[in-house]
Parts: sequence; C-alpha cells; structure tokens
Amino acid sequence: MTSPIVRRSSNQSGQSKEPERASSMLLASRRFAAWAAEITLVVASGLIPFGIGVYANSRSDLNRVPLNPVLVVTERAIARPLALPVSYGIRNVAWPTNILWTIALLAPVTLSWWQLYLLAKTGRTIPKRWFKVRVVNEQGKPPGLGAVVIREGVGRWTVPISIAYLLWRYSFAFPNLGLFTFLSLLMIVGEGIGLPSRRGRRALHDQLAGTYTIDTTRPLPSSLLANNRQAQSADGNNEAEGQEELTAAETNHSPNLWRRIQQNPNLTLFGVGLTSMTAVLATLIGTQVYIQIQQSQRATKQINSQQFLELVKQLTPNSGATNEQRQSAILAMGGLNDPQSIKFLADLLVSETNPSLLDTIQQSLTTVGPQAIPELKNKNQFLVSELESVGSAATKERELRQGRLQRNQRTINKILSVYSGKMEGVDLSSTQLGQSGTPGSSFFNLVVDNLDLSGVKFKSANLNQASFKGSRFRGAGEDGRWDTYDDVIADLSQAQLQQANLTDANLSRVLMNRIDLSRATLNRANLSNARLYDAKLNSTQLVGADLRNAVLERASLTGADLGDAKLNEANLYAARLGRVTAIGTQLSFANLTNTDWQGADLSGAYLDRANLSNANLSATRLAGAVLRSAQMENVNLQNADLSLADLRGANVAGADFKGAILAPSKEDPADQFVKTPDLGSVSAVVQGVDFSQAKNLDSKQLAYICTQGGIHPRCP
Repeated sequence: MTSPIVRRSSNQSGQSKEPERASSMLLASRRFAAWAAEITLVVASGLIPFGIGVYANSRSDLNRVPLNPVLVVTERAIARPLALPVSYGIRNVAWPTNILWTIALLAPVTLSWWQLYLLAKTGRTIPKRWFKVRVVNEQGKPPGLGAVVIREGVGRWTVPISIAYLLWRYSFAFPNLGLFTFLSLLMIVGEGIGLPSRRGRRALHDQLAGTYTIDTTRPLPSSLLANNRQAQSADGNNEAEGQEELTAAETNHSPNLWRRIQQNPNLTLFGVGLTSMTAVLATLIGTQVYIQIQQSQRATKQINSQQFLELVKQLTPNSGATNEQRQSAILAMGGLNDPQSIKFLADLLVSETNPSLLDTIQQSLTTVGPQAIPELKNKNQFLVSELESVGSAATKERELRQGRLQRNQRTINKILSVYSGKMEGVDLSSTQLGQSGTPGSSFFNLVVDNLDLSGVKFKSANLNQASFKGSRFRGAGEDGRWDTYDDVIADLSQAQLQQANLTDANLSRVLMNRIDLSRATLNRANLSNARLYDAKLNSTQLVGADLRNAVLERASLTGADLGDAKLNEANLYAARLGRVTAIGTQLSFANLTNTDWQGADLSGAYLDRANLSNANLSATRLAGAVLRSAQMENVNLQNADLSLADLRGANVAGADFKGAILAPSKEDPADQFVKTPDLGSVSAVVQGVDFSQAKNLDSKQLAYICTQGGIHPRCP
C-alpha cells in the first residue's frame, strides 16, 4: 500500500521559510554582538591601564625611570610595518607608568589566548555564552585548539588584515593610518558576512576551519546531528567502516588540503619531487654564481694591488718622478678606491708638506667620497691625541701638528659638502671638527651650510662654532614620505656645538640627548619632536624656533631667548629656565612640571592648559600671559608679575602668591609712554578661579580677587 503524497502549497512553503530567515538574521546579529563584545574586552584590557599610565606620567611627584626595553622593542616592531615615526634614545617615564604600560601590553595578549582556549574546549567564549552562540565542528562538538587557531588567527584576522595592508601600502592612501583602519574594518566585516554555500552563508574563517556557528537556543541542525550519530555509531560497531563513512561525509561537506593529499598520494609525491629538484638546481646555480663573483673579486683585488705598488714607487722621495707625475699618481690612487690606497692617501695627507701635492691629495680623497671617512676619522682622532700630548703652549711642534689636523678636517669638510644627501650611515662620532688651537693661531671652521646631512652620526663630536645654516639633519627615506619609520635621521647625542650657527636648520626628530648648544644660534630652526634630554642650551638663541612635541626633559636653558618660539605639547619636565626670555612663546599643553623659571620674562606667553605643577615662577614677568585652564598646583609665584594675565579655569591649589602682582598699578598719565588697558577691560582674568587653597594672599590681592569674580572663603 502506498502512502499518500502530501503536497505543500506555495503559501505554506513561503511561511516555513520566513521563520528560518528571521532566525538566521537573529543569529547573525547575535554573532556580531558577541564578536564586538570580545573585541571590546580585549581593547579595554589594554586601553584602561594605558590611560592610567598616561595620567601617572603627567604627575610631577613621581620618580622617572627609563622606559621598559620590552615596550621599546614592541613600539619599534609596530612602527615599522605601519610606517610610524619611532622614538629613539633615552625616554623616561614615571615608575608606575612602566608597570601599567607593561600590563597594557600583556593583558590583551593574555585575554585573547584565554578566549581562544575557551572557544577550543567549549565552543564558546564568555561573550558568546552571553549571546547564546556556539562554535562547533562537523560532529557538533567543540572545534579544538588547532581549528580555533586557523579560524581566528588565519581566517578572521590574518587574511583580511593582510589584504587591507597590501591595498593600503601600495596605494595613494599610504601612510594614512585612518584609511588603513577603514580598509581593515571593511575587510573584517566582509569576511564575516561570508559567501553562500550549500549549507547557507558561511564566513571564510568557518569554511577554513571546518566549523559552524550555531544558535544554542535551538536544536542542533539535522546535518550536524546526523554526522554526530554516524560518529557515535562508528565508534560502537565497526570503527574502520564508520571512519570511512565519516571521511566521505566530511569530504562532501568541507574538503580541505589534507584530505586531498590523502586521496592523491601520487600527485603529492610528484609535487614533492618537483620541489626538491627545483631546490637542488637553484642551489647549484647559486653556488656557481657565487664562485664566479669571488673569482672576479680576487682578480680585481690582485690587479689593484699591482697598480697600488707601482703608484707607491712613483711617490717615494727617491723615485725621481716630477711634481706632475706625482700628482697624476695620487689621482690614480684615488681612482683605485680600495682600503689600502685610502689608508695610504690619509697618511700622505699628514706627512706631505708640498702645498700643490696636498691639494691633489685632498682632491683624490674627495673623489673617493664617503668611503674615505672611516680612515680620515681614525687619523683625526690620532692627530687630536698627538696635539693634546704637546700641551697648550704655543710651540712650533704644536703648530705643525695643528696644521696636520686642520688638513684632515678640511678634507672631511669637502667630502660632506660634495656628497650632500649621500652620507647616510657615515660615522663621525667623537671626531674633532670644531675650533682647536691656541689664541693667535689659525682656526678651522666647519662650514656645511644648506647641505643634506641626514643619517650622519655626529655623536660626541666636537662641532664648536661650526656653521650649519639651513642644513638638514633628517631625510624622508626610501618611501619619500615624512614621519615614517624609514626616515633618515642624524645622531647628535652628546655632541659639542657651542656657538654653532644652526639658523633655519631642520633638526626635526633628531636625537640630541646631552648635547651642548650653549650660546648657539637656532633661530627659526625646526626642532619639532627632537629629543634634547639633559641638553645644554644656556644663552642659546631660539627665536621663532619650532619645538613642538620636543623632549627637553631636565634640559638647561638658562638665559636662552625663546621669543615667539613654539613649544606646544613639549616636555620640559624639571628643565632649568632661569632668566629665559619667552615673550609671546607658545607653551600650550606643555609639560612644565618641576621647571625653574626664576627671573624669566613670559610676557604674553601662551600657557593655556600647560602643566605647571610644582614649577618655580618666582620673580617672573607674566604680564599678559594666557594661563587659561593651566595646572598650577603648588607653583611658586612669589613676587611674580601677573598683571593682565588670564587665569580663568586655572587650578591654583597650593600656589604661593606672596608678593605677586595681580593687577597693574596706576601710573601718572604724564609719565606713561605706553598705554595700558583699563582695569575694567581685564576684570575677567580671575573670574571663576578658586583661590581657596592658594597660599600667602595678602589683603590687596584678596580684594582684587573678590572684586574681579574670583572665589575665596573670605570674599563677601
């Protein structure tokens, strides 16, 4: 007897699909919500301690320590692929900041692995448990660690981020990080939406790992339930037969590379053999090429050695060669451009006395170019030690040795001038290129104006009274873009540049820790983001200089002229700024904690939102200065002139106002040369400012504060 055939109407079919679609939409939204919650937890675990660390770093009462080397390495590892500028050299932070930033690095990593472990063992992270979502394999069981690593590490993150990175890196958008972030999010969302398949739409990471994302509030899907029963039946009855059926089912549903290898062993063997043969052939060819190159280099070296010996014979005193022949031999030796010829020329530059030959030697070494610098540097250091050994008394021996040193210095100067922009990696550390000698004798002045000195290492070099006007100590690097990881930056750490002229020079991001720039001229120089930790800038001219975001921690700027300079967001923690002229200087958002400004002139300076906690501003002139919303806790303002200063929103808790001038004194109109604003026009300078915890306020100051809208318990 045949069973009746029941046909569903199109209406019934459509109605049955509607709940399925609604359920699918609900599951997709919950999957996204669970994923967003997972990311939020990971990001928050890093951002919260990082933010607290930033706050701790702004406190002035905490000891400073060098940044954790692990954090330095991590910063550079992140900076390179993202083309970010990176900080080099000493970087001090508050001691809690080191701990908190280390936690900010480790916490997201730890939390991510914990979520992966939960996903592997239970199929659910904590957010997935909240949103009733679970990840299972073909048998409806937890996927396991291997599948989870492929699912999350490869499918969800590596593939979309890699595609986004390649599109960003080789497009007009590079190095705009905002566009890279947008592309990454777009790729991640697109990957999560997935592609249609026989079992419905599945994300790429699920297809790669052979996993499924299911709704735990509904029964297990029939296909997965059937696989689960087959696996259980195979385990109970016939393991081999069941394994074969399971393999077939898996192959039909989600074939992968490993199953294809098992099914096609001959093809796999052929691929392995072909790869091995290719590798062997490439090794043989590479070996032959290497041997040929080595033989060619040996032959060239032998020829150069023979030519070198012949040229040396012509240059010996008893060779009988004419002056013209000796000059030709010197020029030919420079053309050899090998270590032995460079060393010979550097030695000859010291020992030769014939003026015409000396000029030829310098010309020959200049032809060699930057390759001659190492030998000239060694000779320079040797000559300096010789000069020091004869003492400072003016003698013929000293004059002779000083002349040799100056010839060496002039040759280095010529190479720097001729090869501008091609000096990356040249090491002139600890080289004497500044003034030397006794009074009355001739001096050498290094003059390298308007040159590209990017990447030159001047660490601990003597560059006193040198002229670098308009020169550039930083280049854009191979990518031709500024502020990226490959920027070519010079190193001037611990260099001596007393009385040097660096007007209009580009020193942005240059490392200048512990440099001595006393009495130097840096007017209009670009020092943005430069590192000047513990630098000496006493009596230095910095008029109109750009020092935005520069690090001047513990630097000494006593008597410097900072008129119209830009120090927005600069770090001057514990800097010494006594008697500084800073008229109209921009110091907005700068870190000025523990700074000493005693006797400085800050008239008209912009100090809005600057951190002046524990700063010494005694006897300073702050007339017309903008101090809106500045942090002035425990600041010393004894005898300071704050007339016409704008203190609105400033925190003056613990500030010492003993003898401070808050209002301009009335003057006799007959004696007044410069018209000052009327008192009524500046009545709001202390309006709303809380002076309740300020120290040493006298009756006149209180009267002014109360009448001008300030806050104090003694105000009526």
